[in-house]
Amino acid sequence: MIVREVEAKSILSASQVYPYVINPYTGCQHGCSYCYARFMKRFTGHREPWGQFVDAKVNAPELLRREIVRKKPGTVWVSGVCDPYQPLEAQYRLTRQCLEILAEHGWPVVAQTRSPLVLRDLDVLKAGERFEVGFSIPTADDAIRELFEPEAPAIAGRIRTLDQLRQAGIRTYAMIAPMLPGAEELPGLLAGKIDYALLDRMNYHHADWVYREHGLTDQMTDGFFDQLEQALTAALAAEGIPLR
Repeated sequence: MIVREVEAKSILSASQVYPYVINPYTGCQHGCSYCYARFMKRFTGHREPWGQFVDAKVNAPELLRREIVRKKPGTVWVSGVCDPYQPLEAQYRLTRQCLEILAEHGWPVVAQTRSPLVLRDLDVLKAGERFEVGFSIPTADDAIRELFEPEAPAIAGRIRTLDQLRQAGIRTYAMIAPMLPGAEELPGLLAGKIDYALLDRMNYHHADWVYREHGLTDQMTDGFFDQLEQALTAALAAEGIPLR
């Protein structure tokens, strides 16, 4: 893993998903096989494989303090093209510092991660105005998770963290994306732990090789995904979990 400390030019960027996005890091240690964010290499100049480099934007909090007073308040996505709680966050604390600034100014936040490290910042999340936390959970089967995202935290830990966050009064959601084999078991596991769920097929072409290598090609067809989406929609509704 190649880690660089860099000075970013800006940090509070416009987003097509929410009004703003903050990415404290470029690159991600989780290196999930299907990750759409690998497109970033076209713009950053990194030659290392996706998952083998991370740039820590060490001036992110300083930039945010300057930029936040010049922009109209709006929901901030943390983060769009990296996991804000990837392992390096334990050392750099860039995500935490940015969340503290957003909380001080009363800006709403949607934090999305795969990591139980988010619990470290429960005090900040509770202090924020309209803060919510979502977990990307593509399957209930940890053996499948290990095939597609071997460096990411275990599924059970993600679900347990969602439960702890919700019990602490934080609004939570699950991003069931990409919908991998075994996702059909998630609704029952998520019941009572999330306020809503999202489904997305996303960019499977990055992970085609995983399906082929492990004999799962029958589970990457349009028919499979359509059937899985229908099953998930019905099961989530049965558990009282709304879809967005």
